[in-house]
Amino acid sequence: MSAGTLVPGITQGADAAGPPDAPRPHRGGRRPPTARRVIGTSAWYVGVILVSVATVLPLVWTLATSFKPGSEILSNYLQLLPDEPTLDNYREVFARTPFARYLVNSFVIAIGGTITNVVLGSMAGYALAKLKFQGRKVAVGLILGSMMVPAVVTMVPTFLILRFFPLVGGNDLTGQGGIGFINSYAAVLIPFAAGPFALFFMRQFFLTLPDELGEAARIDGASEARIFWQIYLPLALPGAAVLGVLTFQAGWNSFLWPLIVLNDPQMMTVQVGLASFINEYETAYGPLMAGTVMATLPVLLIFVYAQRHIIQGFATSGVK
Repeated sequence: MSAGTLVPGITQGADAAGPPDAPRPHRGGRRPPTARRVIGTSAWYVGVILVSVATVLPLVWTLATSFKPGSEILSNYLQLLPDEPTLDNYREVFARTPFARYLVNSFVIAIGGTITNVVLGSMAGYALAKLKFQGRKVAVGLILGSMMVPAVVTMVPTFLILRFFPLVGGNDLTGQGGIGFINSYAAVLIPFAAGPFALFFMRQFFLTLPDELGEAARIDGASEARIFWQIYLPLALPGAAVLGVLTFQAGWNSFLWPLIVLNDPQMMTVQVGLASFINEYETAYGPLMAGTVMATLPVLLIFVYAQRHIIQGFATSGVK
């Protein structure tokens, strides 16, 4: 065979491979990004950035405005950073209103509501998830149905019950002569001590835990209370942490119900107290923004501290 003769197999392989400069398929099966994918990804990032700016900018403006003097707020409200930062707005908040008392009231209501919802919600959620009794499905259905009823529908009946509750707040046995639970912390805590959301949320979390743990403990002679407190509740702490954060936020930010049942100025919450900086003649933007910043910090710090439990709780509460 001469040097110029080509072997058929080699010739066919060389022809199939094509010329050296021909484009070859991308290794690993990954295709290079097309113009359409690049445009779609760029549009996605632009949209996310715009939404982030629209969400964060009001918070930044509120924080910056709280350090501006009154003349600078109205004359140049588009300027973000103050020319002459001052703490006068924060001092005026405590000078014009008993803001420290408002903070204490909000903390009592938020922490009290968190404790009652976590404890009672966990106990009821455990019973609905792990205990077998007649009417359990009906109870779950009623709880879900109550979550669909607007809160404004139950405000008047709830107020009347608290107002005419017997033997409380100067009332006699028939509920007359006093004010009942009105103008007390109980007026805010009792109606929401065990909300339907708390029961349903903790039930979903307990459903993710194996039934074999409770069955083994019952065989060993453990009581139902011990099974709940020492076995299931420690495993449900991520869900309880999420419920606690959500309940604290709801109690801290509540406005309408405390406004209705707490008429005494010394019993006002921080959200109701912020409304005192707004009247029909003027709005004190500086103190209002300073009070808003102080009212936002507790919830923000709790979210930062408990974010790991929040993510873990939401990831497992709906999965069985």
